[in-house]
Amino acid sequence: MTTPQTPIGSGFGPASTAAQVIAGIDLSGKTAIVTGGYSGLGRESVRAFLAAGARVIVPAREIARARDALAELPAAEIWPMDLLDPASIDAFAARFLAEGKPLHLLVNSAGIMALPELTRDARGHELQFATNHLGHFQLTLRLWPALKAAHGARVVAVSSLGHRFSPVVFDDIDFARRPYTPFGAYGQSKTANALFAVALDRRGAADGVRAFAVHPGGIVATNLGKYLDVAMLRDLGVFDAEGRPVIAPERGYKTPEMGAATQVWCATSPALAGQGGVYCEDCDISVLLSPPEGEYVLGDTLGVRGVFPHAVDAAAAERLWTLSEELTGAHLPA
Repeated sequence: MTTPQTPIGSGFGPASTAAQVIAGIDLSGKTAIVTGGYSGLGRESVRAFLAAGARVIVPAREIARARDALAELPAAEIWPMDLLDPASIDAFAARFLAEGKPLHLLVNSAGIMALPELTRDARGHELQFATNHLGHFQLTLRLWPALKAAHGARVVAVSSLGHRFSPVVFDDIDFARRPYTPFGAYGQSKTANALFAVALDRRGAADGVRAFAVHPGGIVATNLGKYLDVAMLRDLGVFDAEGRPVIAPERGYKTPEMGAATQVWCATSPALAGQGGVYCEDCDISVLLSPPEGEYVLGDTLGVRGVFPHAVDAAAAERLWTLSEELTGAHLPA
């Protein structure tokens, strides 16, 4: 039931925008939830879904900030939710389920990146793993009845090329015994996002719930990159000599409008009907890459398209699913 990692020739590419990939698609009568929908790629996804006629709900920890950010998109509904607060996730899902309506699109776009110091949530879990993966895991499972009721829902997990930094280290996810590194922790959480799509799709395909993982590209003009070292990014060619972001989509450096294209494509494209459980980038399914020997260095594969096998491994996906159930207490309804 899982689609192989083989490009399908979508007709779109690195420079395609969210508006272009959704052109001609009618989402009237459909509902989308977009986490992180008041910033960066999430906001561009909200814009695209609204333009296509969808009802769009944006969970937000900071309601006032979300209202300001979405002032130009007043049709977006802003509901309170904090991915680090299990009770607020449950309350958000309960509010939606109480409407008795199907959920057609769930885009898990919120995230944090490369925290400079080891930080834990209230339950003791490393913050990037807790935010990027565990919060979205709980939210998706709580919303399952509404996804199933759509008879054709899609869930998009926003992963990253950063998955190449680390597999999920099951023996020490929370860095209790190993040295903490900002990109090691980020990479682990992004691998978890990709593995979640694999496991979710296996469970949901029979009920029409398909899942996809996405690498949006390198988009530094968002809040996600606030902890990144500008000198390092300049050395990698992400910034020019004056500190301005380089826009070169063929090398993976994109605007937010380009960066949102793949998640919007995965959420809406008819070309993906009957498919799922794959990692996508540049508005297509990615190829499998062979990881370099030894320690991974970003510059080794920056600009090279593809996904490392550890991020789409079925056995690791199942192990992560079981662990995530234990850590969140969330389970799919019987």
